[in-house]
Amino acid sequence: MTGPATATVGGPPPAPPAAGGPPTAAPARRRRRRHRVLVPLALAAALLAGTIAAHELDQPDPGDPGFLSPVATDDDGGSRLADALRARGVTVARETDLLPALLGLDRGPATLFVPAAELLHPDTLGALGELPAGRRLVLVDPSRRVLESAGLPLVPTDRRWATRAVGPEAGGRPCAVPEATRAGVAAAGLQRYAAAPGTATALDRCYADGLVRLPGRAEVVVVGASDPFRNDRIAEHGNEALATGLLGVHGRVVWLDLDGPAPAPTFGRPGGTGEPAWSPTPGGSTGYDGDGTGEGGPGGPGTATGDGDGSGDAPDSAGPPPPDDHPLLDAFPPWFWALLLQLALVALLIVLWRARRLGPPVTEPLPVEVRSAETVLGRARLYQRARARGPAAATLRTAALGRLRGRLDLPATLGPAEVAARVAGPAGGTPEQIHGLLFGAAPQTDAELLELARSLDRLTRTVAAAPGRPTEGDPR
Repeated sequence: MTGPATATVGGPPPAPPAAGGPPTAAPARRRRRRHRVLVPLALAAALLAGTIAAHELDQPDPGDPGFLSPVATDDDGGSRLADALRARGVTVARETDLLPALLGLDRGPATLFVPAAELLHPDTLGALGELPAGRRLVLVDPSRRVLESAGLPLVPTDRRWATRAVGPEAGGRPCAVPEATRAGVAAAGLQRYAAAPGTATALDRCYADGLVRLPGRAEVVVVGASDPFRNDRIAEHGNEALATGLLGVHGRVVWLDLDGPAPAPTFGRPGGTGEPAWSPTPGGSTGYDGDGTGEGGPGGPGTATGDGDGSGDAPDSAGPPPPDDHPLLDAFPPWFWALLLQLALVALLIVLWRARRLGPPVTEPLPVEVRSAETVLGRARLYQRARARGPAAATLRTAALGRLRGRLDLPATLGPAEVAARVAGPAGGTPEQIHGLLFGAAPQTDAELLELARSLDRLTRTVAAAPGRPTEGDPR
């Protein structure tokens, strides 16, 4: 079924257009304008989302099983580091729980390597800040929550988008850590650390604050990137020298290898039965003297006892440590988000400027002469590509009106109704038909536009062949 624009001469009279009939070309233009604005924004958003997703997939997750494990051989594992330590005569003791790892430090000077401190239960993090004298603690990319719970006067500051290989004296500050000085350039430039506000702690800083050492009773070394320890990057630059130097300083490494979030600590049973005593209070006792009590004996400082069923004052069913911040927000420094917002605003302004025409079209002469048939075909394809059925119909009707005015000697001052009445007689139709054909609504489909063109061609040919008028090809 076609609208008034597709009525033919001599056919049945078309139905009069109802109020609020088919939409004009203005809504279509508005829809195209909205598409010009939304499509670039959607493409930019898709590109940004894809970049972020690829970055998140490329970065290792400390919560994945096998992350920096001395027995894991995949890219995120630490088997190559463990082999390099053993080749240098360093003893590697793998522990899967914090309590045995802490007890292993009592057998002499050693290094406690904690590659995923986020997996430890919050009630046990305080033990990391109270290691015996002469030991070293190496933490890999710890968060603010871990540092605060362990009682370490450090805070994370700026974070890069990706790890950068830098020299130990990068940042204009001399490096006082001999292991870093011997290693040279290493991939340690990711997360930076600084002393906590309000503390007068002296820190040894290297790799543009990507590695800091906190001297004290037990030495603490914080590395802001896992790259020097991973299998896939340990062979780059001085990563292997840095990792083996930090872990092998005492000749023995206690490697804490956690498969997932650690459960809540358990309590020892009175009388020397059950699990070893374990204090859930940060900074509490971590010792075990064999009788089910902590250091200081029964009832002494740091003792943690429970009732007959092995439960203590706090429930054992506490869940894993809650995340401190959104990982996506922590992955970028603040200046990155500010720059991204400014770029988005600039892109929006450019899109709006390009999507809206600021003035009328300017008529310019064609640089070359083109055959009329080629011009008509080229413009018709442009109209078709732009779905400009309304402008195409207006062009066809204007051309038909020009030929009809010349055939019937119609004055240019006549209105649409008078023109329809004058053309209806020679055309053999009704004024309503002619008015709908010459001045009706724009076609909504390509089929309606094609039917309109055919009806206009039949109308002009019918008027040209009317009695008293020369026909096409007539020698007169």
